[in-house]
Amino acid sequence: MPVPSGLLAQISVGAVALYALVTAASRAIDRLLALAEYYDIDEVLIGVTVLAVGTSLPELSSHLVASLGILSGTLDYRVTSAVVIGGNTGSSTIQQFLLVGVFLVGYGSIRIDRTFVRDSYVPMLATFLVTLVVAWDGSISRLDGAVLFALYLGYVGLRVSRRRQPPSLREPPSRNPRHDAAVAAGLLVVVFLAATLVLSVVEVIVAALPELTAVIDAIRRRAPNVALGTLVGSNIVNPLVGIGLGGAVSTYYVPPAVILWDLPFKLLAGAGLLGWTLYYRDGELGRREGAYLLGLYFVFVTGRLLLFPGQ
Repeated sequence: MPVPSGLLAQISVGAVALYALVTAASRAIDRLLALAEYYDIDEVLIGVTVLAVGTSLPELSSHLVASLGILSGTLDYRVTSAVVIGGNTGSSTIQQFLLVGVFLVGYGSIRIDRTFVRDSYVPMLATFLVTLVVAWDGSISRLDGAVLFALYLGYVGLRVSRRRQPPSLREPPSRNPRHDAAVAAGLLVVVFLAATLVLSVVEVIVAALPELTAVIDAIRRRAPNVALGTLVGSNIVNPLVGIGLGGAVSTYYVPPAVILWDLPFKLLAGAGLLGWTLYYRDGELGRREGAYLLGLYFVFVTGRLLLFPGQ
């Protein structure tokens, strides 16, 4: 049976978009690491700020489009809010459990120092807690959204002011920082556009595709701090910037599943992993922990389907 020409065209577009996604993400990381070396910025800070925002562009843009639609009255308030809020927490959960699990299984052992815990991991847990608090009444008001976004700006400012002198990176320093910064920004936009094309072709929700690409590239180049910083940073960016900006524009309705299952599960599991790593494994994460995280992801999905069907 001959393959329909329309299907062949979709496959071709998807293949080109996927190649563009992988290539752009890899080259963006090259430029960002060169800039980090030039400006003496540690890899984790690059991951939790620039790369985290860049790989979260699909989620952030969906929030903006949805909020403008709610504000103009062209989109239903409750349905649209549930879709973008659920997508936000779902993408964040994929990053926290599935992608970190894949990273640990693929990379192997990595030691987590207390600076990373203090500057990145604890702020991630605090983000889940603050989001849960402001969403507890079932809505995100404009004030709630402004508070979330302001907390992100404050976090970035604090991280920049407390940045530490990094060890030598695996990339040579940038020779033209302005040019490299512009190219990196353009490449991150290409990552967003390519991810959008891939998603539109396969017609499934793979919200964390840019983060997955960054993780795979970080495994390849043996740069664990970039991968872990990007994944943890995305879990900070998604709620504070995505929900924050969207809520500030239009306000949101928050589904019960997000309040009673998604955010509590992420918070408790994240705190449990932190305690396990620091007090039982002496700061080391390995393939065993990666397998645990993969298992937790399926527990999360199963529990949500059983407890909150249809949400």
